[in-house]
Amino acid sequence: MSLIVDTNILLRAMIFDHEVESPKAQALLASSEVTISNQTLCEMVWVLRRLYKKSQSDLIAAIRTWMSVKTVVLDRGAVEAGLTFLEAGGDFADGVIEFEGRKLGGDTFATFDKEAASIIRAKGRDCLLLDAN
Repeated sequence: MSLIVDTNILLRAMIFDHEVESPKAQALLASSEVTISNQTLCEMVWVLRRLYKKSQSDLIAAIRTWMSVKTVVLDRGAVEAGLTFLEAGGDFADGVIEFEGRKLGGDTFATFDKEAASIIRAKGRDCLLLDAN
């Protein structure tokens, strides 16, 4: 059986902040093949950054840890794209969004986010930066 886990399962296992749910989450993850969706990882990064105030290096380490677990299935291309953005000072989700959009046939990333636009352009890819004014 391969389980599709939600963000709460990942966070409970990582943060160990609930005396009942955290051990259950860890046991489940240790005993099963697990599929982690891109949306789940994006939400995990957001929660770790906003709620738990984790640093960029902590976020990168958390993602790389999940990538290294042999029983975890995830979209490696999208996750690597997200990590590339995160490592460049951008948002993990923007990297995943751009990767998935290009995979679906899009060719120009449109955004109000100057940092995301800078990262995309540095890679030689098309980006439309909209002005908020």
